[in-house]
Amino acid sequence: MATIPRPIPSDIAFTPTVKAFQQRKGSRHAYARMEQSRGWPNAITPELQGFIAEIRSFYLATANADGQPYIQHRGGPVGFLHVLDAQTLAFADFSGNKQFITSGNLADNPKAFIFLMDYAHRQRIKIWGEARIVDDQPELLQRLMPTDYPAKAEQVVVFKVLAWDANCPQHIPVRFEAAQVKAALDERDARIRALEQEVARLKAPAHD
Repeated sequence: MATIPRPIPSDIAFTPTVKAFQQRKGSRHAYARMEQSRGWPNAITPELQGFIAEIRSFYLATANADGQPYIQHRGGPVGFLHVLDAQTLAFADFSGNKQFITSGNLADNPKAFIFLMDYAHRQRIKIWGEARIVDDQPELLQRLMPTDYPAKAEQVVVFKVLAWDANCPQHIPVRFEAAQVKAALDERDARIRALEQEVARLKAPAHD
């Protein structure tokens, strides 16, 4: 009896059709070696958890029953995307425009995708998985709701991680958060004031 190859995490993205394109374009050999050696992780590592802990926004992609994709931005304070365990992410779903496209898509099709971007360090992480809406666990919602954040949350999105990959920094523009820019400018201004005071002291006439 022929042995059926066991699926590996990257198979969630590298379908037979994708692999055929890789073969035709000359990249299949390199990706095959990756699959045989380390492959893609299917659990949240300490490195990924640290990356997530600094995230203030991300993009969540879903698709409806017909396969029509939809992507939505999710933002909040640092730490609003939580790691519940080695394979589970969750966040409080803040109220918005009441379209509920993501909620409807997940009711029909649990497949989902999270795209994380750190522009300052030119790092991006792609996470494949399945998600569901939880609107009947107020204690979980309270646990995930950021303290003193001016928003209302109606439900929780729970995301099961099936595979993830970190991309190269190619073509990522360097951008900084406004708070990072302000901190750098404040530090510069404080240094300028200190130097001006030192120059003034050195120019002041000496007193006997």
